[in-house]
Formats: sequence, C-alpha cells, structure tokens
Amino acid sequence: MSAAERMITLLFGGTALLVFLFASAPPELPESDVDGRQQEATIPVSKIVAILAAENDIARSLYTSEIVGAGKAVGLQFSEHWQDEGIEAGPLPALFLRATATTVRELTPDLGLFLGSAFPIASSNLFSDSQLPAFRQIMETHEAVMFADESTGQFTAMYPDFASVDACVTCHNRHPDSPKSDWRIGDIMGATTWTYPRRQLSAPEAMQLITSLRSGFIRTYTEYLERAKGFSRPPVIGDRWPSDGDYCLPSADAFRMEFCKRAALQTSTALLNMFDATE
Repeated sequence: MSAAERMITLLFGGTALLVFLFASAPPELPESDVDGRQQEATIPVSKIVAILAAENDIARSLYTSEIVGAGKAVGLQFSEHWQDEGIEAGPLPALFLRATATTVRELTPDLGLFLGSAFPIASSNLFSDSQLPAFRQIMETHEAVMFADESTGQFTAMYPDFASVDACVTCHNRHPDSPKSDWRIGDIMGATTWTYPRRQLSAPEAMQLITSLRSGFIRTYTEYLERAKGFSRPPVIGDRWPSDGDYCLPSADAFRMEFCKRAALQTSTALLNMFDATE
C-alpha cells in the first residue's frame, strides 16, 4: 500500500477511524516506516496547509450556517463571552476558530492558527508589521499569500476571510470596540493565518497536523454542547439540526459525521494528488 493509500485509509477508512480522527490528541509520530527506514520530510508544508485551510473553511461554514445562522432562527444565542459564567450562548464563528486554534497549539505546538485583521475588535488580532503587506496583497487579489516571515523565520500562509453571513457583519458593525462599522457581505474582513517552522514534512507529521485541526473542531463544539446542557432552557441534543426548525443542536457525533461527509472527497483527492507527485 502506498503512502497516499495508507493516509487515506487512516483518514476515511471506516466508522472506528472516525472516532480516531477526533480523539483528544493526534497520533504519535513513528520513528520509522514499515520497512524500517526513517520517514523522510518530503511533503511541502504549503500543500498540507492548503488542506488545513480547506477543512477549516468547511468546518466554519458548517458551524456558521447550520449552527449559528439556523440556531438564531429558533432562539439559540451566540456571544463573544460564551465561556463566561452565567452566559447562555455559544461561540460566534470567529470565537469558534479561536478556541479551535487553542487546541491545535496544545496538540501540535509548531502549528499556529490565527484569524487576523487590519480592523479587529480585539487588538490581539491586529496583524503584525510583517503580515500587513501580505494582507494588502490579499485585499487586491482576493487570493491566498504564502511567504517566509523574516521577523519569525516561519513559513506563513494567509487566506482571505470573507464576510459570508449577516451575523458576522452585524456583530462587527454594532460592536462598540470595532474600528470599522460599514462592513458588508462579501468584504474581506481579515485573513486566516497559518504558521509552521519548517518547509517540509513527513507523511506522519502531515497526518498529525490534520488530526490536530480536526480534534480542535470537535473539542470546541463539544465544549459548547456541555455548556448548553446547563442552560435554563437547554436545547435538545441529538440527530436533529436547528435548520429542521427545532430548538435543538446536533450531537458531537452528528456534527463530526456531517463534517467528514463534506470534507472527505476534497481532502482525499488533495492527498492522493500530493502523494502521486512525491512517490
């Protein structure tokens, strides 16, 4: 079995492995491959980051449209203060990404994930001087930018973050700390920014990055579910979605399975193409 086929099997190879994908920690890196030879770092990190960015877009779109957008329509609340005591709300999409990034950093310290902006609500999300030129380029081209950050020595990839739903635009336009109040649907509000210290990875290292990100998605969503169980009016948690018209939330398993269904073809195709080019 080729390296590509082994990775595809691990990522999409059956129900038991779907549990593995969202385990609390990524798999340990093996010291050698099946033939006893040391794994070589031959995969460009840019290709893996492209997969991570695509999966992040899928997860955020799923959460934004099917949980936040549809959830608001049935009475669910979402707030930037969702983790505070006494707040009965889920995370806004940007906060969903921030919590996911925290888990990614915990599981894979070398991989950085950051949602930056030139007009952030929180000053901690302001782009650094070395990132601003790349963001200006994104604003002109609407395309991702990848570069070696001279100030940090890290590979950096920045992907445009578009205002895709009314909830994001309304929140930013009305927030008292927002430096910009005329956002519109379709505007580039910032950039999802990934950093990594090396330009090449081995196949197990690539696997680790993907599973860390997926673990971040499900851990964040599970934290929301656990908090929702304690609401004064807890939503029903099960197989149904807010878009069904009920005051409910899908279970962690339902959220996981829907994500996997949406991501499977795109990710598996990208991995097969990538390994076909390196083997």
